[in-house]
Amino acid sequence: MNHLFVDNLTVIDFAYLDPVRGLVGESWIADVVLGGELDDQGMLFDFSNVKRTIKRVIDERVDHRLVVPRDHPGLVPDADDPHAFNWRLDDGSHIYHRGPDESVVWLAGERVVPSAVAALLRQELRSVLPVNVQDIEISLREEVIEGPFYHYVHGLKKHVGNCQRIAHGHRSPIRIDRNGHRDSALEKAWADRWRDIYIGSEEDISDRYVDSQGQRYVRFDYEANQGEFSLALPESRLYLLDTDTTVEFIAAHIADQCKQAYPDDRVQIKAYEGVGKGAIAIR
Repeated sequence: MNHLFVDNLTVIDFAYLDPVRGLVGESWIADVVLGGELDDQGMLFDFSNVKRTIKRVIDERVDHRLVVPRDHPGLVPDADDPHAFNWRLDDGSHIYHRGPDESVVWLAGERVVPSAVAALLRQELRSVLPVNVQDIEISLREEVIEGPFYHYVHGLKKHVGNCQRIAHGHRSPIRIDRNGHRDSALEKAWADRWRDIYIGSEEDISDRYVDSQGQRYVRFDYEANQGEFSLALPESRLYLLDTDTTVEFIAAHIADQCKQAYPDDRVQIKAYEGVGKGAIAIR
């Protein structure tokens, strides 16, 4: 059998639900190995088709979606709305989500792990690859990050693409320099503050309420061109901005906060949105 590999084919930026961590923003790098017989061109699969076919399927199936393990006992479908569900957390709180079908991936099993997502993608790819491709191996891995990083989830209602989905996310490093020198303590402080956080826009808040256990919740609702989106989660798992939550605004917010703490210093923020991209803000 012949093999063809493509490393770093794409990065999947998405969110998933965990019974302890809640909403988790994640960025996984996809590597692909194909096995099979050569065609009449002496090729297993033309590299020009790799991104056009394989990358498209991976991106469309998981990227910028919320991945939900359908077999977890904490999943409670909404009896009155097929597009909505509640997710019970181990601490007794819950997360509510409502959105169009294309904003969610239903995954077999009780946990979201790379091997389960890879199995789903392999199944999808078998129907679009030529018959001479007999074996598909997909490896999903996190970026190796030297230094602090955080997992965040957000939604951008004004975005014309898939970023409008209310619960997609990223695993992102951050770099903070003060007066030309890296400030590791500040980086760690922000990474700790935004560990498994939902970053929301104040203008999207539709309700605040307290449940019977005294837990405080915030609900977000908005309409985008893909449909109507709703999300409710404990206030303790939320960080609010008075702007939209684009990475440009995120970088600017962190820069403003650091500048308030160190008014006499020159502060530079390099905030990433997943792998290898992001925004810079200087104050």
